[in-house]
Amino acid sequence: MPNGDPKITAPRILFLTADKHPSFRVDTVVLFTKELVGRLRYKVDWIMQSLHARTVAECIEWEGSRVWLAPADTRDGMLPRLRKRFQNYRNDLRALRLARQGDYDIIQARDRYFGGVIALCAAIRAGKPFVFWLSFPEPEASVYRAKNGMARYPLIYWVRGKLQALLLYKVLLKFARHAIVQSEQMKRDVSECGIDPAKLTVVPMGVDLDNFLQVQGGAGSVAIEAETIAYLGTLASERRIDFLVRVLALVVETHPNARLILVGGGDRPGDEEMITREADRLGVRANLIMTGRLPQQDALKRIRNAQVCVSPFFPTPILNSTSPTKLVEYMALSRPVVANDHPEQKLVIEQSRAGLCVPYEEKAFANAIRTLLDSPDECDRMGKRGLEYVLANRSYVQIADRLDRTYREILEA
Repeated sequence: MPNGDPKITAPRILFLTADKHPSFRVDTVVLFTKELVGRLRYKVDWIMQSLHARTVAECIEWEGSRVWLAPADTRDGMLPRLRKRFQNYRNDLRALRLARQGDYDIIQARDRYFGGVIALCAAIRAGKPFVFWLSFPEPEASVYRAKNGMARYPLIYWVRGKLQALLLYKVLLKFARHAIVQSEQMKRDVSECGIDPAKLTVVPMGVDLDNFLQVQGGAGSVAIEAETIAYLGTLASERRIDFLVRVLALVVETHPNARLILVGGGDRPGDEEMITREADRLGVRANLIMTGRLPQQDALKRIRNAQVCVSPFFPTPILNSTSPTKLVEYMALSRPVVANDHPEQKLVIEQSRAGLCVPYEEKAFANAIRTLLDSPDECDRMGKRGLEYVLANRSYVQIADRLDRTYREILEA
């Protein structure tokens, strides 16, 4: 029988996650609530903490699911932060009672380490399989920040990272029935830490095609703006968007009418000023367009009209195992991409032939962009190949069906 057949009993999952409620992560809102719950009729109960200030714990309805919601003290200061953590851990303890009484098929935790141990204990007590979902290498990130002077309290970050690593590799992944990881690179990294690769399933980031296909429109309905280079995403300083301004300055040397469109906004005061200051220094301010944050459909339309899209991903060891969303979003809009050789981006570009993959160097990016600006027909061909790849591999319909098969294989085993 096909996935989603109402005659098949859909699994019921108790899901303890580091996401705050309401979650804005696409792999929560689309993959779970829209696809697994809405289309495939899963039953998912969440244990989460409120994103906003809340004084009482309660159970609420959300997108067809129940959420056991922890209160949150969102005031500044050390004591409010400690109180907020305590509120979250106390809410995690609900898993012990819910797993015993709720008749769940799977107990799952994502990116929770101390809370994940509670979920593991709950699964063992209830005699149910435990699944751990790792979307970001937080232990390695904490240690990296401590060693490189990026942490406010380096010793605390170092100790936390080491303790998280101990829990992750010696407890959570070791005793989990199965684990979900973000990318093929993360699967290799986790395997090197002694975890059997046979118990690891890759679930990468994808796109909700309903939104993207609306923007596509009919064939020939989109007028591509010649010599436009587009970037979609946050302009936060840690993203090093000034790199793209220096790339633009090199492109303008041979293509004086080229424009760089930055669709998004900064996270803190000064993020956008840093970018404009670099553009003024290099004399390309007239070639730079910054739209600020736009409604999703407006943002996607600006990207859809660009001749070339760019996905620079600053290379650091802790980000090598992530699964960038930006690349597949561009491809879902039928645009060719210039991306750097981050493991996941390199893999997708090689498989799809939807763009050019180059080192994270300004001259390499500029040369690749020039090549595409001078080849509009090849841009169109790359764009079509990119959309075909997303339809076959990175839509959340496809990802949800693969995840559904994984869950059912876990239960059958």
